[in-house]
Amino acid sequence: MKKANVVVIGGGTGLSAILRGLKTFPVDITAIVTVADDGGSSGRLRQELDIPPPGDVRNVLVALSEVEPLIEELFQHRFENGEGLSGHSLGNLLLAGMTSITGDFAKGVHELSRVLNVRGKVLPAANQSIILKAEMCDGSIVTGESTIPKIGKRIKRVFLTPEHVQPLSETLQAIRKADLIVIGPGSLYTSVLPNLLVPGIADEVKKAQARKVYICNVMTQPGETDDYTANDHVQALISHVGAGIIDTVIVNDQKIDKKYLEKYEKEGAKDVVFDKIELQKLPYQIVAEQLLIYRENLLRHDAIKLSQLLLSLL
Repeated sequence: MKKANVVVIGGGTGLSAILRGLKTFPVDITAIVTVADDGGSSGRLRQELDIPPPGDVRNVLVALSEVEPLIEELFQHRFENGEGLSGHSLGNLLLAGMTSITGDFAKGVHELSRVLNVRGKVLPAANQSIILKAEMCDGSIVTGESTIPKIGKRIKRVFLTPEHVQPLSETLQAIRKADLIVIGPGSLYTSVLPNLLVPGIADEVKKAQARKVYICNVMTQPGETDDYTANDHVQALISHVGAGIIDTVIVNDQKIDKKYLEKYEKEGAKDVVFDKIELQKLPYQIVAEQLLIYRENLLRHDAIKLSQLLLSLL
């Protein structure tokens, strides 16, 4: 029996978490990863070497790798001292080095995937740096993925510059061949949408015969999705890329421990309200499940449970 082709689109910790679950199942995985990051080590390398930011790609490579834990730790190691080195993670530097050797970021990612024995394919959404901009509800324009959440204004829309970014042909091919396309979880405006705004990607997703699933975030994000309900997340997605991008929405229906709610509230985050009545007005299948796990004082999707649920939709 042929393995199902699963394409996962996103960035940040959300994407890495779900991939750790999916790689334990007999499926062919392709991760399409955002290249809009401009903060920290990624931002510095992007500026100094004129390469796409490696941070999100690094985390995804580690999530899908099948190597000794020590190698994983080494790849994620962040230097704390040393002029110029401080703040950089070794994995980011290796991706920058491989890009320099191969002369191409996507090729560099491919070669490093082999070194790390990655289960599946990791593809940057574009093979060049892109700048994420946001138009706020007051009409002001904010530039930079890391700056947008800090402004403290409500986001009207996000968009990319340059406008004519080329998607990788491999990315479009993976979407065409997919049996299941998963969007999210992850920062809606700064991790998920930057992928779908790369010209050609959203159109290809809409045309694909695959089941298309959006996994809604469990918590709101300060400066990005303050007070957003599950329906607000879905509406933002549709208003940016149009109808037909998804046919199924997965929402958490698990009551969150008060202790965790208080902890997140101190950071300006609240639980995303499952507004069932509003969601049921949409022409999508709404799947509400108890999908949470508490880990290291943080709230996360249970990667195995979520992967089982996704594969049951095939």
